[in-house]
Amino acid sequence: MKQKIIYVLLLVFMGCNTTKNIPEGSYLLDDFNIKHDTKNATSDLEDFVRQQPNSSLLIFGKVGLGIYNMAGQDTSKWMTRMIRKIGQEPVIFSNSQTAISANQLKKQLNNQGYLDAAVDTTLKIKGKKISVTYNLNGGTPYLIRNYQYTLSDTTMARIMSRVPIKPLLNKGDMFDMDMLEQERIQVNNIMRNVGYFDFSKEYLYFKADTTLNSHEVDLYLDIYPKKDSLPYTRYKINKVTVISGLNTLNSATDARQVGNRWFFRNADTTEVKGMKIIHGRNNFLRNSTITRNNFLQKDTYYSDFALNRTYEGYGKIGAIKQTNIDVNPSSEDSTKLDAVITLLPANAHWFSTAIDGTNSAGDLGIAPSISYQHQNLFNGGERLNIKLKGAYEFITGSKNTDLMNQSFYEYGIETSLSFPMFLFPWLKKSWREQPSATTQFSIGLNNQHRPEYTRQFFNGTITYGWSSKRNTLRHNLDVIDINYIRMPWVSERFDSLYLKNPNNPLLKESYSNQLVARTAYTFTLVNNRRFTTLYPTFTLRGAFEVAGLLPRLVTSINSAKPDENGQKKILGVAYAEYVKGSIDYARTFYFSKRHSFAYHIGLGLAHPYGNSDVLPFERRFFAGGANSIRGWSTRSLGPGSYKRSTQNGIETDFVNQTGDMKLEFSIENRMKISELFEFAQFIDAGNIWTLKNYENQPGGQFKFNSFYKEIAVAYGLGLRLDLGFLLIRFDLGTKAYDPGQDQSDRFVMFKRPLKNMAFHFGIGYPF
Repeated sequence: MKQKIIYVLLLVFMGCNTTKNIPEGSYLLDDFNIKHDTKNATSDLEDFVRQQPNSSLLIFGKVGLGIYNMAGQDTSKWMTRMIRKIGQEPVIFSNSQTAISANQLKKQLNNQGYLDAAVDTTLKIKGKKISVTYNLNGGTPYLIRNYQYTLSDTTMARIMSRVPIKPLLNKGDMFDMDMLEQERIQVNNIMRNVGYFDFSKEYLYFKADTTLNSHEVDLYLDIYPKKDSLPYTRYKINKVTVISGLNTLNSATDARQVGNRWFFRNADTTEVKGMKIIHGRNNFLRNSTITRNNFLQKDTYYSDFALNRTYEGYGKIGAIKQTNIDVNPSSEDSTKLDAVITLLPANAHWFSTAIDGTNSAGDLGIAPSISYQHQNLFNGGERLNIKLKGAYEFITGSKNTDLMNQSFYEYGIETSLSFPMFLFPWLKKSWREQPSATTQFSIGLNNQHRPEYTRQFFNGTITYGWSSKRNTLRHNLDVIDINYIRMPWVSERFDSLYLKNPNNPLLKESYSNQLVARTAYTFTLVNNRRFTTLYPTFTLRGAFEVAGLLPRLVTSINSAKPDENGQKKILGVAYAEYVKGSIDYARTFYFSKRHSFAYHIGLGLAHPYGNSDVLPFERRFFAGGANSIRGWSTRSLGPGSYKRSTQNGIETDFVNQTGDMKLEFSIENRMKISELFEFAQFIDAGNIWTLKNYENQPGGQFKFNSFYKEIAVAYGLGLRLDLGFLLIRFDLGTKAYDPGQDQSDRFVMFKRPLKNMAFHFGIGYPF
């Protein structure tokens, strides 16, 4: 109680002393408002106000100013200086700064097409505090009536008539200077990708006719003529030289410098596909790897896109520490360019150790690991990874759940070998050596030890990956992914209570020895072309997998017969058969630089067949968690209207709360409250269902006439810490509609809010 009283008094003290250090005749800038009749978001216009008041936190007010005012007046004392440094000096109202702000706001409206805009300021004084209101009258905005390219350079005009890219400016758009600038950038990018190496957007200008007396503008894009009145030069690539494996640190023995460039002392020069490759004695990279990732081809027009793809191609090779590309006019022909590509080698061998903290659905643990990587195994950018790992997890489940309240440890090894190309027989060379192609072979072994059992996982995978659509579409194909799961030891108690329990076939199926041989394809399409900060973005992800094709072929050839359970086996182990697919779509709209709105739709469907009555536990869908329905914790929702229950005093819901179908929908409103923090409000809806009517999952089967009554709904608040390179997310979700309750009790929005809440921690946005 005393702490609460002190806390309240401290807040009152800080709030009542905000004008303590304001000189006589001056005023504290307490607040400002912007009133306008334009289409702008107020938060965007706030950026043009030159003088901002002291920062304020929700509920707590101007904390920084309060701390500053707590300091004494004697600045010779170190305590006073320290407190003032921690706090924030009061912002004294300035007439000149207010006038500049008003002028900046007017200019911004003019730039957006409000050419008749007017700005007025209103001051409101209360004691030693002053508030400023900027009244913006935009008037009728000017709109574009007609827009045409009128480039005086005939070659450029012909190119623009053939390029399949639409102008950013269209009839009816506002006469917005920012969009005009984006249009100049787009045309400049086109020119620099069709040979105009030394072109700049500064060569482009607009002619605007605003004399139509109808708030309409006729707009024309033209180009300044060259000083010599000659056409702009369109360049082709002439010579391409690649200096491979140059290490300037060993310049005393390996390299020599000529002007600004380095070369090998004892060079080995090779001509390959119109390019000159210069090697040192180390034979750093194979010629095929060098040519595959170079897009600056002889006798082709210069292109910024080709230059950037060359940087990206070499940048993906871990054996290369740095890539330098110099492009300059050729001494042989003034219309051609010479390119020199220098590839600096990185360390081929890497060792790393790590001790990670883990948080799996609220259970804490540690996971040490040691890794070795060879980044250039066969001199073609191949990567060999070997990782030894371990983990210890402290389980904090219910006292009534033998499976979930025992701490456990595990250890294992992962090995992978990846090639920067397609390794596949009978494949065309042009396909096999795509720059974005990768082939990875991986094998792994993991041992999981609990007091009641030991479980082992063996896996082997062959994966192909490649990109298309200018790297906006990424594909991954697991040609074969084999997982063998076995339990070499179980306690008698675990065996009798779970594996031989006829009342829970799902649990028995989840802990049986089995072979999962699957083939899977996934794709990710990302729209990252944002011409302005308000351009919407989207992500589309899809996945499809089928399991059991290879084992089915083997058993058919061997004429294997089903056992007493109707299952065929390979080497005494039953194999799984199922098909599974999922698709997720997320889209984000930007109303302003600080305000965005996102929504997400996800659908998944899986079906066991043939050798399986139930999907393997790891391949089933679950709901709840930081990236799902956030009113529920991980794996605690569904399926359907299934109710959490106990059997013989033992909870087994972690297995029962899985399904064969998933449907999710989320919306999220995001608002920046500072450069570092973002505030969000969200609503999530969805659930999982089973396709079959399993006895131990009553109410879990999907039915068209009732599934809509089983869609769970949650709402909540989120706080995000945006570090630029990393976004840390804290979400608090609350149940609004719980299908796991009786029909009359499912609306739980205002019932037991603390019990119906779930806290989530995540990295990155949920979608």
